[in-house]
Amino acid sequence: MSLPEPLRRRLGSFSRTVFTDSHRSGPQDPGDRPGNEILSSLPLQMSLYFNVYYFPFWWLITVVMLHLKYPALSDYYKFILVTVMILASLIEVTRLYLGYMGNLQEKVPELAGFWLLSLLLQLPIILFLLFNDNLNNQPLERAVHTIFTLFLTFQVTAAFFTLRRMVNKLTAHFCLMEFDQLGEHSLPDFHSLGREDRAVAMAGRGP
Repeated sequence: MSLPEPLRRRLGSFSRTVFTDSHRSGPQDPGDRPGNEILSSLPLQMSLYFNVYYFPFWWLITVVMLHLKYPALSDYYKFILVTVMILASLIEVTRLYLGYMGNLQEKVPELAGFWLLSLLLQLPIILFLLFNDNLNNQPLERAVHTIFTLFLTFQVTAAFFTLRRMVNKLTAHFCLMEFDQLGEHSLPDFHSLGREDRAVAMAGRGP
């Protein structure tokens, strides 16, 4: 299972626009030539691994506390909390999947999707659950939401630097490929020259 191709192209274009280092147009020396360097982030992967096990615990605690305080909430906040829980659950499953795919397989579009979901959707939802006083949050809820917020904050930061490293490396690789192709076509093949051209070339070389 992978992202649809149009979405992959859009996320790839977004990543090149946002995460490319404008101060570096290509490799600074031959040692920068792309090889078998691992671009995945170990801290990000460890965070995702623990997040996978923490999310069911967070979900269970949040649902149990919602059930206990549900009669005390207004109809407005009852609807909001149920909607938020459904959205947060769907987003988290998608987010963790994209994070694993993008980081382990070094896929820029998937990791960019993970970063956007974390920053623009999941983090604001958890902050809403944590800081809205009208939700009658209990100490246990505040504790689990705080831990979730720490996970998200770390992952957004780690994914940003990982994406920038991946995009800059891919950009350098693309520039090297263009340079190599330009070098191959800049000089005509001696054997492709005509007879008179070869004679002129040999004469120009001297004895």
